[in-house]
This record gives sequence, C-alpha cells and structure tokens, in this order.
Amino acid sequence: MLQLFLKHLDTELSTGAVTEMPPELTETLSTRNSVKMLAIMKQWEDGSGCQTDNTEKYLALLLFKLGLDAVVFYLCCRKLHASFLSLCSMSLLLADVLVACCMAAVWFFGAERSPVSACLFLAHTSATFGALPLPMMCLGLLDYCIEDTNIGRQSTFCKFLRNMVLTLLVWTQAVIYSLSSVKAKMMELDYMTGIKAVVCEVEESTLVPYFILGLFTTVFFTMLPFCSRITQWVKEAGRISELREEQENQGSDLFISAPSTETKSSKEYYLETTQPRPPLWFSLTLGFTTIWMPYLIVSVACLVLGYGAPAYITVNLLWLECTNSLLVVVVLWLKSKWLGPYSQLPENVCLLHVYWHLSKGRWQQQLPTGVFNPSKRKRSTLLYV
Repeated sequence: MLQLFLKHLDTELSTGAVTEMPPELTETLSTRNSVKMLAIMKQWEDGSGCQTDNTEKYLALLLFKLGLDAVVFYLCCRKLHASFLSLCSMSLLLADVLVACCMAAVWFFGAERSPVSACLFLAHTSATFGALPLPMMCLGLLDYCIEDTNIGRQSTFCKFLRNMVLTLLVWTQAVIYSLSSVKAKMMELDYMTGIKAVVCEVEESTLVPYFILGLFTTVFFTMLPFCSRITQWVKEAGRISELREEQENQGSDLFISAPSTETKSSKEYYLETTQPRPPLWFSLTLGFTTIWMPYLIVSVACLVLGYGAPAYITVNLLWLECTNSLLVVVVLWLKSKWLGPYSQLPENVCLLHVYWHLSKGRWQQQLPTGVFNPSKRKRSTLLYV
C-alpha cells in the first residue's frame, strides 16, 4: 500500500520507482524549485478491478487536526483578547471546522455527485493555508510592538475591530493567492510494483518546518551554557508561581494589608536561594522552553525523518500559539527596561511574568498589595499601594 502523500518525487523518479509520469507533472517538476507533495486520491493494483479511495482517510486526518486545534484553543486561549494573534487563533479554528465540514460533504456525496472534487478542494486548501504564516507573524509582531504606543492605546472595541479587519485581510489575500495560482489536475502514476495511483499536487508550507528547525536550534544552543542551573531555576519558578496563586486566592476572598507569616517565610526562602539569578533574556527563554520544547522536538524529528505534511496540516494552532509565545518573549524582553513585567501584553501560557520575577528578584516589591478600605461598604473597593 502507498502512503497518503508522496514527497521528494524527483528522488523516486531517479531510482526508477515510478515508471510512467504524465507530461504536465514533468513540466511542474522542472519549472518549480519548491518541494513537491502529491496527495494520493486513489490507488489500485494492475489487473485488479478493486480501487481504494483515500477520501475518507483525508477526512479523518482533518478531523484529527480539528480536535487537536480545539484542545489547544481551550488550553491556550481561555481568556479571549483583542490582540491580532488571538483573533487569528479563533479564525484558524473556525477555518478547520469549515474545511472538515466541506471535506465531509465531498466524502458523503462521492466523486460523481459532489460539485467539487476532493483533489480541487485539497489543492486550494493547502495553498490557502500555505499563504497564512508570514503575514500572521509580521502583523502579530507589529501588533505587540505598538501595544504601548499612542496607536495601541485604544479602547478594547477599537482594537478588536482593527485586528478583525486585519485578520480578514490576511485570509482574503490567502484565498486570492489560492485561486490565482492553483491548477489542480488529477494525474496517474505507475509504479514498478504494479500499483497505479491517481495523485493531485498539494502545497507544502516550507516556512513552518524551517522556522521550527531554526527556533529549536537557537533554543538548544542557548540552553547549553546554563544547563547545570536550569533545574534549580525551574524549581524556583514553580515556587514563585505557587506564591502567585496563593496571593490570588487570598485576594479573591478579601485583600489584606499584610501577608501571613508563612507567606513571608516563603518569600524570604525564595530570595535566599535564587542566587545567582539568570539573565532576563535567558529567564524568558526558559519560560518559553518549558512549555514548547516537546512540540519543537516532535516537529524537528518529523522533519529529519522526512514525514512531511501539506500546509493545511502543518499550519495549526500549535504552531500559531508557539509563535505567539515567541513574539511575546521577544517584545517583553525588548520593553522590559522601561515597562517591567506588567505591560499591556496579553497573558501567555508560558507564565512569562513569573520568569521575569525569577530574573529580577522583585516578586515581593512589585506585586500590588490589596488594602481593604473599611469606609466603603462594597467589597470591590480596593486601594493599591
């Protein structure tokens, strides 16, 4: 049985695995420099009347991606923000739902009754998703950079409206690129093993895998000089996070003007055991790595082993949230000298505020202390000092 996707077809041609190839595919291979990927729509053995339709397998793949993105959206986007990348995450999840529904309709009606073939649909979907990463990364970085400027100091509704328009523009240019560049045609390949396959060319996003490879390499070599102290710093970050949760739990009932004796001793222990402290840039990188290193390792392993996937699979919420965390790390580090940890950047799954305190050692001084004002009857009235 053949796999669902054929990658590096030029290698298979040179080894003689493919014996016959249509002229239009030869022209495609000779005129383009990008890596080719062919989606196998049907396959059968020579002389056998039984054909295997892979449409349901593509549907299962899209449903798996939809479920994965839904879980990532629930874990990483519990608080919806008006930021550009937050809206991109929502739009990507909605696009996954639409793609899965359309593919289910193509599978349900079959090739004869469906108005759109599975080949045409997958080709346009891969081209659309392949055009998303670069503008999303650039506009996401720009959105975080202007967050604390006069342009960024707008009402939440204005930010939401602005970023919604930008999100729609990103998807519009991706769809226009797909309609203008994709020419989906069914092609037949003959293998020396006696297996014939009907294939369709789909687009692979080259930016996503090589971006992940470069990010993994940078993070790995960044960690090497500090590898002996990483475990200690991660434990200290965990203690800071526990103190933060403890204070938030106390504040949810009633803010008090002075912390308890146990909290004081915990803070004193923290201040004694965090010497030497990590540099700010490394502390933020460590916060990013503790969350996203498993994803980077799996992605790099798939790239090294040659397990490629079309753009509508690789451009997912895992990649987008990882990129979002990276951009927040970079912008927070660049702005940390004059903004500190409490800038206007949205909260991130990496708990970067905790790792900021791990580097600066200002947890006790920087956190606001809630003081209950007895002159007011409303519990929500708090004075921060």
